[in-house]
Amino acid sequence: QVQFVESGGGLVQPGGSLRLSCAASGSIFSFYTMAWYRQAPEKQRERVATAAKDGTTAYLNSVKGRFTISRDNAKNTVYLQMNTLQPEDTAVYYCNAIDRFGRLQGSWGQGTQVTVSS
Repeated sequence: QVQFVESGGGLVQPGGSLRLSCAASGSIFSFYTMAWYRQAPEKQRERVATAAKDGTTAYLNSVKGRFTISRDNAKNTVYLQMNTLQPEDTAVYYCNAIDRFGRLQGSWGQGTQVTVSS
């Protein structure tokens, strides 16, 4: 199974920005859609953004216009640029690969904590 290592999280003030990175092991990265998820305390994990292998992207409504997902297939890495962060964006962020049915293709990594607070 593909494994992932997320990084780039931290503490930021409301309105600030962060760029998350996710490095994937294995050679199947380029075959799947890559997705960023997040899980806030006492809430279910939710999918935030996806980037298909053809470059097509999709976003959770609450992050549209603020977050941008991108991928570098040569580096087996997916990124999430997060701008105009809000306290409700506070969560642990994870990435994973999904097939066309939305099924997970890898193990969950440890995630990276994003905390938005003044």
